[in-house]
Amino acid sequence: MPADPSPRGSGETPLRRAADRPRRADPSPPARPVEVRRSTRRRRTVSAYREGDRTIVLIPARMSQAEEQRWVSVMLDKLAAQESKRMLGDGELAERAERLSAQYLDGRARPETVRWVTNQNTRWGSCTPAEGSIRLSHRLQGMPEYVIDYVLLHELAHLLVPGHGPEFWLLLEPYPRTERARGYLEGVVAADRLPHLPAARRR
Repeated sequence: MPADPSPRGSGETPLRRAADRPRRADPSPPARPVEVRRSTRRRRTVSAYREGDRTIVLIPARMSQAEEQRWVSVMLDKLAAQESKRMLGDGELAERAERLSAQYLDGRARPETVRWVTNQNTRWGSCTPAEGSIRLSHRLQGMPEYVIDYVLLHELAHLLVPGHGPEFWLLLEPYPRTERARGYLEGVVAADRLPHLPAARRR
């Protein structure tokens, strides 16, 4: 799976804009209930944290409803990324692949090996059907779990269909976060292409 878009918790976040196939709404509900708390004392930051089985998102009182929805989505992704920073071992990846195959592909995709690699800088993942091997780029580590699951499922689907034709995308239709995961990865690629400004001189 190429890193190119055609196929990158808690704490304060400054208020900035978050950044082949038709987009569709993500129908999957959030894993936990979300409570938004508005504060007149907040002016330029948004933060989020877990509280029991809920996610609390703190935003400025002046924020519009559309901005609130956008920032809730951004902060849920940030929390998920922080919580998935613990590196999954190859064994855990294989277990996730087995679970995803059973849930979305009727267990038909059965890889021989699933592992992390550090030599894939232009691909998020790759699959060799003849060997039954799946490799995921180490750059995915720390990304939200639904993104890692999408890339895993993408490569599992290649064990059944080698190309990216309609039959392939049909296999991914049951996964409810396909478009959201693709959008996340496209955003990472776009950010990597932005020019890096030189550091300001210290006076």
